[in-house]
Amino acid sequence: MEVNESNSIAIRSVIEGQLAAFQKDDAQAAFSFASPGIHQQFQSPENFLRMVMLSYPAVYRPRSVVFEKITTIQDNITQPVLLLSPHGVPLRALYFMEQQPDNIWKINGCILVSVEAEII
Repeated sequence: MEVNESNSIAIRSVIEGQLAAFQKDDAQAAFSFASPGIHQQFQSPENFLRMVMLSYPAVYRPRSVVFEKITTIQDNITQPVLLLSPHGVPLRALYFMEQQPDNIWKINGCILVSVEAEII
């Protein structure tokens, strides 16, 4: 699937919105950007926020954020984002995006990889 510019802007605004919610510890808002599958997995905004705090400190409190070109990884629309962790470690967050039936984009998962890792 080719991602047009309006989708690209929408995807970026979803991720920016979630990152802003994490900065304010707004679990409800952060959870609202997640896909139904993520909602099912974590059950509550509080569980979701706790997981991000513990497992994804670079996403929870990045020092810097740089959006890269959207790509497709294993049929998933993926937004790579360069993050600087709270400890100054550069990481690449791969956000797997899912378009909902109402055409709204939601985050359907995120993995962190070292910056040295090549995006295929």
